[in-house]
Amino acid sequence: MKHHHSPQPVHTEPIPRIIYLEERKKAEEAFVPSPDEVARRAYFVYVNQGSLPGHEVQHWLQAEAELIHERNLTRTHGVEKSPLNV
Repeated sequence: MKHHHSPQPVHTEPIPRIIYLEERKKAEEAFVPSPDEVARRAYFVYVNQGSLPGHEVQHWLQAEAELIHERNLTRTHGVEKSPLNV
């Protein structure tokens, strides 16, 4: 009886975790909502605060902060696999 050996899978070296995490951190720090996203959110802040004129900068900054905060809340926490490590 002959034994048929299936080919062994080729193992590639995974990207070192520290490099992947550093790249991910840079991408997260670089996140900036688009001006259109901020403008829409700033308008809703303006309306929700009584449509009082003269606070455009505060509305813009609040909208930007909210969008960044929401993005940080919705990102995946825990260990992630790099697409190159799957």
